[in-house]
Amino acid sequence: MENLEIKKTLQNPISDLISDEIFELLHHRGLINERAVRDYQIRKKFKSLRAQKFRTGDAIDALREEYPYLQFDTIRKIVHNPPKSLAN
Repeated sequence: MENLEIKKTLQNPISDLISDEIFELLHHRGLINERAVRDYQIRKKFKSLRAQKFRTGDAIDALREEYPYLQFDTIRKIVHNPPKSLAN
């Protein structure tokens, strides 16, 4: 493996899936799909809010506060439609 000098400025939003070092390496090489990571985080937060007994609409509204550039229907589609599988 190459000896890369990567600054520790990135926050690993998918630390439950991959290590910080792997995330930084993939990000440095342009192999991280930022939209897919964002959607993963939204689905994870939505599940957490629902587990706290938030109603669906209230959970989506709470997510809109964190992602104000997304419409209600966009977040609804993200949380209710699973990501398409790459192995078809």
